[in-house]
Amino acid sequence: MTTLLLYIIVTKLQTLHLQGGCMEMLLPSTTNKKTLLKKQASSSFSKRIYTTFFSILCILLFITHANSSSLEQAKRLHDRITGVPPSVITLIEMSDLIDQGKITDAAYVAMQSPEFYTTTLKVFANPWTNKDQDIFFPLNDYSATIIGAVRDDLDFRQILQGDITYIGKDDLNLTPYSKVNNTHYEELESNFINLADGLVQVSQSSLNGLPSEATAGVLTSRAAAKAFFYLGTNRAMLRFTLINHLCTDLEPLKDNTLPPDRIRQDVSRSPGGDSRLFINNCSGCHTGMDPLAQAFAYYDYQFDAENDLQADNGEISYNQSVDIDAVTGTRVKAKYHNNATSFPFGFVTKNDDWQNYWREGINQKLGWDTSLAGKGSGMKSLGQELANSKAFAQCQVEKVFKAVCLRDAENTDDLTQIQSATTSFQQHSYQLKQVFAEIGAYCMGE
Repeated sequence: MTTLLLYIIVTKLQTLHLQGGCMEMLLPSTTNKKTLLKKQASSSFSKRIYTTFFSILCILLFITHANSSSLEQAKRLHDRITGVPPSVITLIEMSDLIDQGKITDAAYVAMQSPEFYTTTLKVFANPWTNKDQDIFFPLNDYSATIIGAVRDDLDFRQILQGDITYIGKDDLNLTPYSKVNNTHYEELESNFINLADGLVQVSQSSLNGLPSEATAGVLTSRAAAKAFFYLGTNRAMLRFTLINHLCTDLEPLKDNTLPPDRIRQDVSRSPGGDSRLFINNCSGCHTGMDPLAQAFAYYDYQFDAENDLQADNGEISYNQSVDIDAVTGTRVKAKYHNNATSFPFGFVTKNDDWQNYWREGINQKLGWDTSLAGKGSGMKSLGQELANSKAFAQCQVEKVFKAVCLRDAENTDDLTQIQSATTSFQQHSYQLKQVFAEIGAYCMGE
């Protein structure tokens, strides 16, 4: 209680001190005028002192009737959600709501702070946009879209299937969005633009030239393509989507009981001359991974490999119906036929038809939506399959728990709260701010 009172008083006095200092700096240099204005400023300053201390007295009188624990809870809740202390007015407003039992409302007040968007959500989303999972990675179309989707209370499942991207508003006078570089978002960040107000939603297809039916939210963002379609065989896109949005890597999903008929030609059936390695290790991942990764068969990240070694100036590439790859003779990108001689009798990718073999066996635990077919064509339908799983909903809650509580779930109460918040998340149209509010309430303490 004492600490919070000192916090309020110091905040008021700091404001007053800065105002007084500014007044002195604005006084003219002429001696007579300087003396006169200093007297006027002194009188005005004295009035401000009286007014300020009267305000503090009123605040103290109000606080004596408030529950001291609610003030502490309000400050802790604000700190956890935004990373910065609240203003006096915000603190009292949140405390009052907590005293009324409206804790989630208090959390929503905290989420009105710009720092929730420019700091909390940016750090929250940044690791998903790069293989190193670096929280200090530059802002990009992936992370900006996550921030915008949370701000606007979008159905969060749209991040894996929607034709959406968030960019800076036109009146910010930034370099326009480009599908071949990240300059637009770097300027948003370097100019310290308030992301709570500075972002606007547009159709992704209007920016990158993909057909709307080929867009899949952040999965077809430029940042995701640069990170996960870069060279390779496009399996990285599936792996990191699982890590980022279902909170699991491939290893826990290994299942050697599934049929290996969709495993591609580039996977040796006897690595090092020992077929047991394939049967007991390789096939366990590839039986489920390869049929799903086929959804990415028409996509690639295109850049100048000779002059742009870091691939900083590249773009997502997609083969439409008129685009025939010279190597495959179909719309399928050449990378899907890499190392085809490793096992010539393996599966040959001819289209982007995918199938979810994990709907059978041990990976039914991911909670697949039974109203969906479990198969389809292209990234949008795959994104829908993943986003409608129970694992997707629970993963978002687990990540919010760690971001707000600053720890992983540790006990039965934590796990019960995660399950409760997951159900609430689904019932509240997958609005992620609701999860931040509920988890914030749980972790604000007594």
